[in-house]
Order: sequence, then C-alpha cells, then structure tokens
Amino acid sequence: MTRKYFGTDGIRGRANKYPITADVALKVGMASGLAFRGGDYRHRVVIGKDTRLSGYMIEPALQAGFAAVGWDVFLLGPVPTPAVAMLTRSLRADLGVMISASHNPFSDNGIKLFGRDGFKLTDDVEHAIERLIDSDMSEQLARPNHLGRAKRIEDARARYVEFAKRTLPRNMRLEGLRVVIDCAHGAAYKVAPEALWELGAEVIRIGDEPNGFNINEDCGSTQPDALVQKVHEVRADIGIALDGDADRVLIVDEKSRIIDGDQLMATVAHSWKEEDRLSTDGVVATIMSNLGFERFLEGIGLSLARTPVGDRYVVDHMRRHGYNVGGEQSGHIILSDYSTTGDGLVAALQVLAVVKKSNRPISEVCNLFEPLPQVLKNVRTKASDALEKDQVIKAIASGEETLGETGRIVIRKSGTEPVIRVMAEGDDPVIVERIVDDIVDVLEHVAA
Repeated sequence: MTRKYFGTDGIRGRANKYPITADVALKVGMASGLAFRGGDYRHRVVIGKDTRLSGYMIEPALQAGFAAVGWDVFLLGPVPTPAVAMLTRSLRADLGVMISASHNPFSDNGIKLFGRDGFKLTDDVEHAIERLIDSDMSEQLARPNHLGRAKRIEDARARYVEFAKRTLPRNMRLEGLRVVIDCAHGAAYKVAPEALWELGAEVIRIGDEPNGFNINEDCGSTQPDALVQKVHEVRADIGIALDGDADRVLIVDEKSRIIDGDQLMATVAHSWKEEDRLSTDGVVATIMSNLGFERFLEGIGLSLARTPVGDRYVVDHMRRHGYNVGGEQSGHIILSDYSTTGDGLVAALQVLAVVKKSNRPISEVCNLFEPLPQVLKNVRTKASDALEKDQVIKAIASGEETLGETGRIVIRKSGTEPVIRVMAEGDDPVIVERIVDDIVDVLEHVAA
C-alpha cells in the first residue's frame, strides 16, 4: 500500500510545507488519538521535540489535535528521541511523539510516533492513522466536558539523565576522562553534558547553543570536523558527536580519528560476548554495514543479520529474533537491554564502560577490524522508476560481476530525501570507486 504521509522514520518534510504544516499536525494528533483510543480512562500522550524553530508551530498543533479527541498531553520540551520513548513507558502514556527531523537541517522537521511500549509504530498502524487523517473526524471529537488538558513535565530532562547514568555498571565513574561532547545544537544540548559531568568526566561542550536555526549546522554526527578539531586542540580522550535528536552517535578517538557505528557495535558486541551478556550469538545491522564488520564477527563466533536501512527494521528484527545489540553504520545503536530505539548517549556510555574496564585508550578499544574500502555516492532524482531502466540494471549487473564474491553493491532510494544512494565495497578501492562512478553516471543520465 502506498504511504501518503509516513516514510521510513515517521512523517518528514520541509517545515511549513505539506505535509509538515500546522493543519496536518493537528490532524495527526486527532487521528493518532482516535486510532489508539480504547477503554474508559483518560488517555495520555507525551510530546518531545528538538530545537528547530518550527517545533514551536508543530507542538501546539499536535497538542490541540490530541486534546480535541479527549487526550491529556504531557509536554517534555527539548529532549532526545530515546527520552521520549523511555518517558512514554515511565509515565504510562498511550503514545509518545517526537518532533524532529533527526540529522536534517533546521528547515526540515518531522513527527515520530511511539506506542505505549516505547517502540515505533508498525506499518499497519501507520496506515490506519493515514486513513483517519484523510477522513472526516468531526463526528468523533470529544464533547466539551471531555476535552484533554496539557501540562509540562518540568523534570523530564532530569529523569532521562538518571536513566542514562544507570546504564553504566554499578559504581563505575568516568573520573580521569576528558570528553568533548558535540550536541549538534540539538535535543541533547543539556542532558548529554550533564550526564557525563555528573558521572565524573571532565566535559568540554560544543554544539550546545541552539538558536532554532543552527541544529546540525557544521556540527554533530553527520559533520564531525569541528569535533575532530576540538579533540585535537584540548587533547581529549574521546569525542562524542550526537545528531539533532540524539538517537545516533559517532566517536572520535584520542588520535582524532572518526569511529563509525560498525566499530561501535563491534566494540559492544565483543565486550558483551566476553561478559556473557549477549542474548544471542549475533548482531543485527543493515545492508549498509561494512563487510569487514561481518568478517570480524564471524572471527569471534558471532553472526551478522542484515535488514533494510532504517533503525525501525533493525529493532523489528531484534525483537522477533531475540537480539540485544543492533544498529546502523550511521550511528544508530540499539541496545535493547536499555532502550527501545537508538540512543546516542547510552551507546557512548557503553563504549566508555569498556574503556574504563580495560584501561586502554579509545583508539585500541574501538579499532577491532579493518573496514573494506567502501564508497557511497548520492544521485538526486525524482524519477521513481530510475532503478528500473535497462541501462541502470545493466550497469549494476556489470559491477556485481566485476566484484564477484570479494565485495557488495547496494543501491537504494532514500526514505527521507529524493535521492538514490549508490554504495559499493570490496578489497580493491580503485575498482570499487570505478564501479560506483559508472552506476552514478548512468543514473544521472537517466535522471536528467
């Protein structure tokens, strides 16, 4: 079934342009409330947001929509996406909503929904909400005496900080570690530095002065150059880069080298295997994770299960098959012993726990395998059938034949942007680069 509003990670688009408008947000609140209404009690929803200017438009619209169908609304203010998922369960809410476009620029925004269990909604539920959005809901609105109320949860950030701190082993402290934290001028600009400082680390903050426009701008996990420079400048032990809603993380080691999500998953999986904490003998990642990561896991007796791109697909596979470590190369790390979604701060704390226990530097702890050369390029196109063109199919087949069993090619449409992502990896970087360039050239010709 064609999805009209929801993509791979909620509803997302340019702020104040369909579908990220106040009237659609109002209908999303109403439709979501109606879809989850059941039982004779006061339903409640928690709503968090990041630091984008457009959050001031979307938050009250959602609030009005939920109140119109009789739901009580708990407003969290700027908090990370994983905090919304956690507080949905903690406050016994029926739904959780995060207003964010994650790593996108300030001009975009989005709406992510979580069920009462803290997990993102299934496709079927999102389809049901879409049908309601496009229907006449006027006859299902609450009577005047049953309208919902709204209140702010003043200690939302403090609750999340305490939750994150408790994911470290008992009595473990971070004294002696100099940490640079880049909050991307986003949702974690207060909670992440506070948690690290309260655990004893020496904390140097960057990207912690949001103004509504600078979220993810030349900072954060998608643009870590500023973090790399700061780690070198202050001779830090580690740099931690979050994205706008803090559900993903990248690390910079003491040598100012970037460590991606594959290496972070390898670090946690290896440590947890030694401690007999893995619930299964494997890790879940996406088709984009490096082949070197897969080979490393095989070498220590673990398997790698691959899913389509999107943390929701990783989480779904983890839940159905009992894994407790999973994530994406981009830095979405899901540790289901603690969280129901990607949590950048908690993932970073687990890496720091390995550092403290091993008494080794980050460069050694998180350098467990040599990644295969991997090239990823984007082709901007709105042609929905670009990948079905004969010349594109032939170019892909030719590349696969050249690589054989020594590498992989992954071609996919982005779920959040009008681009096609072309990725290839293999033992020979020259061949990999040429294969990607050949496919990109053909796609650009088709898209012209």
